[in-house]
Amino acid sequence: MKIAPRDADRFVTKPDPKAVAILVYGPDAGLVTSRIKTMMKTVVDDLADPFRIAELSDSDLKGDPARLADEAAAISMLGGRRVVRVRGAADGLSKIFESFLADPAGDALVLVEAGELGPRSSLRLLFEGAENAAAIACYADDRGSLESVIRARLAAEGLVPEPAALQYLLENLGSDRGVTQSELEKLILYAGPGKPGERREVTLDDARASVGDNAGLSLDEVIDAAMDGDMEGLDTALARARAADTNAITILNALSRHLAQLHLASARIETGSDMEGAIRSFRPPVHFNRKNSVQRQLRAWNRKKLDRALALVLEAEGQCKTSNQPDTAICGQTLLRIAQGARAGRR
Repeated sequence: MKIAPRDADRFVTKPDPKAVAILVYGPDAGLVTSRIKTMMKTVVDDLADPFRIAELSDSDLKGDPARLADEAAAISMLGGRRVVRVRGAADGLSKIFESFLADPAGDALVLVEAGELGPRSSLRLLFEGAENAAAIACYADDRGSLESVIRARLAAEGLVPEPAALQYLLENLGSDRGVTQSELEKLILYAGPGKPGERREVTLDDARASVGDNAGLSLDEVIDAAMDGDMEGLDTALARARAADTNAITILNALSRHLAQLHLASARIETGSDMEGAIRSFRPPVHFNRKNSVQRQLRAWNRKKLDRALALVLEAEGQCKTSNQPDTAICGQTLLRIAQGARAGRR
């Protein structure tokens, strides 16, 4: 079934029980991730629970097609329904999912994450046409939906933007839902929550102080330094990110989205796209200042290495939520390991 954009947010908070597998795709990687996590929480309270969540990649299923059904049919040691999350999916997995949907195994909710898929995509057409599956598109927020996101997030903390502040936020956010949410968190921390029962006004000065014209720039610097194997640059970029109060989870989430984009771009190159075309597929678009760095990353990191890097990031996210170690230390160690892997690959 094809989920209309107007129904998407309602659907992800209460997925149709007939849908045993749900494809979430589109150029807004942050919105894809957000909707996947929202649906995961309808099944599992703790998103770091290794007994009830299975993480698979495109290469995992290509190497072992039966693993999808095996994971979907697996029973949690501690009871409860499971989630199977498939990252970086593309048309190469269509036949595997076609076989699974024809004879679903188990009762797990299978969530499939993909980048931009055209109208003729075999994977997209499969999920849109199946009665026991669903497909949800994720595109960048337009002005109306962005305003709704801003107002709703601020209202949840007892805040309301003055007209000038709202206008500033609309002009500087919206290219990616993940970045938008991250920047709004910074604004909430800066402004402070409103008192119970009343609304505190967010001023233009508040918005300017916490949401810059180059929102996400410090995250880009951290990610590119790690992926390029630039140890000195990584130290500097992390220091800047911490000075801007960018937390470890935000950095790890941004890195996982970037790895997913690289994975999809790498798949495009493997199927005949040129480097320029692959980079143009990034959403939000790659800033011209980053283009050379992203080109180096696509040359240095194949999909197998990207899968390993993504596994490291996911493990770090889980440790941040469950271990007693400082989040900054876990994040820093993970970035260091990725940077070391990048340097090793150049030898």
